[in-house]
Amino acid sequence: MTAGARAPGPLERLVRRLRGEPPGALRVRVILRGRIGEGWFDVDRRLVLPAGATLDGLLDEAERQGIRLRAAIAQSPHLADTLMLNGERCGVQANLRRPLADGDEVYLLGPLAGG
Repeated sequence: MTAGARAPGPLERLVRRLRGEPPGALRVRVILRGRIGEGWFDVDRRLVLPAGATLDGLLDEAERQGIRLRAAIAQSPHLADTLMLNGERCGVQANLRRPLADGDEVYLLGPLAGG
């Protein structure tokens, strides 16, 4: 478990079970905002991933759920270097195999202004 993440309490475990989430599943918050390429992105979702999921697995699951993280990175390649994981800069290529933990947050912010 990463810094700041907490173990789910009994009520949260029950809710997860009722939702059909497998035991040990990870819930990761994905935030994607701003003008990226030709489109505007405004995503704030929690994805359920299997235990042991990596950043690469998160990108795959996001695509399956219609969250175009890979497309956003392809349209604005600098985002691959500025992705934030729990407030820490996390280059995508160097961290594709990085394991995720329950409660992690992944944040991509499109540039606000050029210079």
